[in-house]
Amino acid sequence: MSAHEKVETNLGLLIILVILTVSVGGLIEIVPLYFMKSTTEPVAGLKPYTALQLTGRDIYIREGCNTCHSQMIRPFRAETERYGHYSVAGEFIYDRPFLWGSKRTGPDLQRVGGRYSDEWHRVHLNNPRDVVPESIMPGFPWLSENKIDTSDIKAKMRTLRKLGHPYTDQEIEDAPAQLEGKTEMDAMVAYLQSLGRSLTSRR
Repeated sequence: MSAHEKVETNLGLLIILVILTVSVGGLIEIVPLYFMKSTTEPVAGLKPYTALQLTGRDIYIREGCNTCHSQMIRPFRAETERYGHYSVAGEFIYDRPFLWGSKRTGPDLQRVGGRYSDEWHRVHLNNPRDVVPESIMPGFPWLSENKIDTSDIKAKMRTLRKLGHPYTDQEIEDAPAQLEGKTEMDAMVAYLQSLGRSLTSRR
């Protein structure tokens, strides 16, 4: 019996060899990424989210926006012509969790920052069909009514600092004041306007 036949007829040995092969292949592909600056360091000009943007990101996730909108532009001509410069790893250093996705019921939002005015976003979030008649996106009118809860922002920023976000003591201390009197709509718009702007000049 050949070695090939032995492997194919011995289920236990086959499972062990498959796990070994997948493990080695995975290590060879993944480990080098931890030592590449392009995947471990932020792109030039990238800053961690402000208290308002960070709150807006949490609301974005809470409302399920990432269910229909991806935030990762693939390096294909059809993508870059529509959305802008393809995404690079260094843009997402301060994103926890990542919101890349592949489901696009709506357009990719990675380069939406600065593309529309704040007022456009407010109207669009309140009732999308007021600016895009064919839109199937639901409205989020309650965002304009809900005031931001400032009770946990300092703890959140301290935790993120432990994970590598370069927040200063002063930024953390001033965070509640930056959110005071703001609505969830203000936070959502601030977050959307921050998306993808670090690579705007490379589009």
